[in-house]
Amino acid sequence: MRKKALSPACRRAYALKAVERGLGSGRKVCRILEVPRSSYWYRPREKTPWEQSLLKRMMELSDKHPRYGYRRITALLRQEGWHVGKRHIQSLRRSLGLRVPPTKRKVIRRGHSTGLPVKAEYKGHVWTWDFICDGTTRGGALRMLTILDEYTRECHVLRADRALKSGDVLEWMSRAIQQHGAPAFLRSDNGSEFIAKTVQKWLAENRIKTIYIEPGSPWQNGYVESFHGRLRDECLNREQFWTLTEARVVIEDYRREYNTFRPHSKLGYLSPERFAARKSAPSPSPVGLRPPYAGDGQPNNNPLETKTTLKD
Repeated sequence: MRKKALSPACRRAYALKAVERGLGSGRKVCRILEVPRSSYWYRPREKTPWEQSLLKRMMELSDKHPRYGYRRITALLRQEGWHVGKRHIQSLRRSLGLRVPPTKRKVIRRGHSTGLPVKAEYKGHVWTWDFICDGTTRGGALRMLTILDEYTRECHVLRADRALKSGDVLEWMSRAIQQHGAPAFLRSDNGSEFIAKTVQKWLAENRIKTIYIEPGSPWQNGYVESFHGRLRDECLNREQFWTLTEARVVIEDYRREYNTFRPHSKLGYLSPERFAARKSAPSPSPVGLRPPYAGDGQPNNNPLETKTTLKD
């Protein structure tokens, strides 16, 4: 079954094809297909050198980052000095067929989340850590440890190995603390590596309070789960790892690009490092929510404040 022609561009294309096949004159085909003759005879103007340069750079960024949509591509172009709007880039990408296939959206959990007893209010306030698994082409297992700052979204550790035990977890946590300082709270699930007695003792000695989510409730650790979704979509699903060394190099390159280059939609399309460098940066919104825009570069994630403002 052929798709019904609804858009003017589609009807114009059908009209041109009908005239090429000799099914009628241009006037007759336009009358039957209800295509304005001005649209039928329209010829697009040639692109200016500026438009050609913009199109070339946009295609280069799209080829380098095939999972980036028009919003992130627009943010990257603006960082390079291009004065473009997101709708302009969306139209150009659409005309070239560069639409990113949508992923299946998860149902947003509503109501008060018991997994967020402490919300990160500054850098180093709350860290979160978790594991993500993958494999090499030869069938070897890959297990990756992620340590993330919930406020700035910076990924401090992304370590790949065949197996990671509690001792390895503490070693990489110690390295992250030496470089970035110790967090006040640490959020995690109830994995054996995180609830081991040695880990509990070490955290208590360093005065780091723990926040354990409910068993079987990964949505209560949404920040690291969101990061793992981006990691799998933009890196793991695109790469084939033949060896552990290759996996470590590629994954570490992604971590650095994520921290220093990748625009983050919840941080006003700034990279985590640029967001952390801003002393007066507003608090980012929770993962999975799209609240009303507050006009300060960050969404307003408190519905009670919105209602109060409306009442006043």
